[in-house]
Amino acid sequence: MRDHRKLRAFVLADELAIQIYQLTQKFPKEEMYGLTSQMRRAAVSVPSNIVEGCTREGEVEYLRFLEISFGSLRELHYQLSFAQRLGYCDPTLFLLCDSKSEETEKVLAALIRSIRQG
Repeated sequence: MRDHRKLRAFVLADELAIQIYQLTQKFPKEEMYGLTSQMRRAAVSVPSNIVEGCTREGEVEYLRFLEISFGSLRELHYQLSFAQRLGYCDPTLFLLCDSKSEETEKVLAALIRSIRQG
């Protein structure tokens, strides 16, 4: 079994999830069950799927969970941009989240690529 805590992709995804929770605290109350909930679920899905993938024995299953994690990350990136365009985001927190999202994407994509190349 792999130790997810040793993966840079996990550490970044975990930090991003925390940042997204902080960012969405200031969203309008009417978004609590809308965009706020969607962003938080997507944000937590990224590190959660990395963790679940690490518990799988085979490379194929491991890769599948990493790809799911990557999909959630791309979904979150869109939602973050959408929230910013609606004017919901604190500019400083938005920049932190956007930067962390891009860094996480690069690291996770590199991990996926290295596993595919075997």
